[in-house]
Amino acid sequence: MIYENIKGVPKFIAKELDSKRTKYCVCIPVINEGERIKKELERAQKNCIDKQADIIICDAGSTDGSTDENLLKKLGVNTILIKQDIGKQAAQLRMGIWWALERGYEGIITIDGNNKDSIEDIPKFIQKLEEGYDFVQGSRFIKGGQAINTPLVRYISVRLLHAPVISLTARKWYTDTTNAYRAYSKKYLTHPDVQPLRDIFMTYELLAYLSVKADQLKLKTCEIPVKREYPKKGKTPTKISFFKGNSELLKILFKNLAHKYDVKGKIQDEI
Repeated sequence: MIYENIKGVPKFIAKELDSKRTKYCVCIPVINEGERIKKELERAQKNCIDKQADIIICDAGSTDGSTDENLLKKLGVNTILIKQDIGKQAAQLRMGIWWALERGYEGIITIDGNNKDSIEDIPKFIQKLEEGYDFVQGSRFIKGGQAINTPLVRYISVRLLHAPVISLTARKWYTDTTNAYRAYSKKYLTHPDVQPLRDIFMTYELLAYLSVKADQLKLKTCEIPVKREYPKKGKTPTKISFFKGNSELLKILFKNLAHKYDVKGKIQDEI
């Protein structure tokens, strides 16, 4: 089914492979992840994650066969959302958030689809949502977490730049702020001062914004330990280019610090 002309949501196609089964869902944004998403879903199925939370694939238009409907159904995927509009990660997340809220889930867990993260830890996020937390950030850098083969440049940029700026903006210390492995409660996502379904969120703005807004609103937040493992050899699985991508992230960080993404007329297109 095609969904379009929904305010703040990109045009997309929804393929429901199963009905709503669980209280929470896992949204996985992907584009041409090849064997990586297949292996991640196999691990999820092996650990019965698909029985504890409905898995929603938020596809930006993969052409490598990795989002084949029959394949994903066998791997325990509940629904495939295929973006038919402009925008990158934030646009994918917006269609996932809208779908999840429309379907009545009480919380959303997000995780990258490149097989770097410990999808086996999904139950930890569910437990925190059950305990009443509104924002749960996964971290490889706190006690119990594991940072394996993290590229040195990535480690330095997260620890010495991204995390301090996000923490300053949130008014609470966070350690792994580029990590998209996190959970959001329905209460947080539907708060009138949050409004994540806005066209201003196109690339990585939404990730930064949702990292800080919960604490600014004095909602219940925490970090939990997770594992993030980069391959020992070969190209680092990331959609962020070294120069252009990182410069865009910096721009987003400081716009976020300056409250440019806030609701109530504070949003501006440029600093």
